[in-house]
Amino acid sequence: MAEASSAKVRDTSSFYATGATSVFAARIDQRFSYCLYVPGRRDGDPERYPLVVIQHGTGRTAGQYRDAMAGFCEEQRCVVLAPLFPAGIIDQDDLHNFKFIAYRDIRFDHVLLGIVDEVTEKFPVDGSTFMLHGFSGGGQFTHRFLYLHPDRLAAASIGAPGRLTLLDDSLPWWLGTGGFADEFGTDIDLDAIRRVPVQMVVGENDVETWEINNPGESNWMDGVEQTGSTRVERLRTLRDNFEAHGISVRFDLIPDMAHNGMLALPRVGAFFADVMNS
Repeated sequence: MAEASSAKVRDTSSFYATGATSVFAARIDQRFSYCLYVPGRRDGDPERYPLVVIQHGTGRTAGQYRDAMAGFCEEQRCVVLAPLFPAGIIDQDDLHNFKFIAYRDIRFDHVLLGIVDEVTEKFPVDGSTFMLHGFSGGGQFTHRFLYLHPDRLAAASIGAPGRLTLLDDSLPWWLGTGGFADEFGTDIDLDAIRRVPVQMVVGENDVETWEINNPGESNWMDGVEQTGSTRVERLRTLRDNFEAHGISVRFDLIPDMAHNGMLALPRVGAFFADVMNS
């Protein structure tokens, strides 16, 4: 009996480093955290798995996105990382600051890159480049991250952002890229962005406007309304802006879908699978 029982003993650290992991505080800044899905090792797997990052939106549903991508990870032999940027950091009433990349002493892009570097050290992951998807507020973060770090992205999937930053130096940040270098200490590298496969994805019924037309709130700037009334219209505006700058876009308008990031994941997975298998 003793031998039978001992055969079931597992190594705790290894057990929680495979499949759906625990939630870890980020080494770069322990106000932030992350979880992953790591497939069990199979014969023929790469030494280091490709990395997919799913950036949550305002609802902070990081764990749900991770769980929804588990089957994709097993099928495609990749790791999914879901960062968590809690609401109320510094400003207790804040819901939105991560979407705009920089807030006071926080650079959310640097937090994500620090998490990727940490994950690369701790797990069998190739984090030199990674695929990034975000929906709604995560879509806002994703396209702004693309402007800053195209060299780190193997692909970018931009889902239904309510507010856009157009590639337009005549518009102030964050409506456009005017003052971008002053804001971030670097210029936009359009040639590098053109090398990143880009998907834009939105539901054809994503037409409610109460959340994205809210003058006077902290995530509003006058001029947003000129990019369109709905998320569908706004994403088409961003697509047209990208294409005018020579950036190719795969535009997925999903039939019968409203504002639902989970329902968009099959299209996102298909896009990322194409990138990984190309």
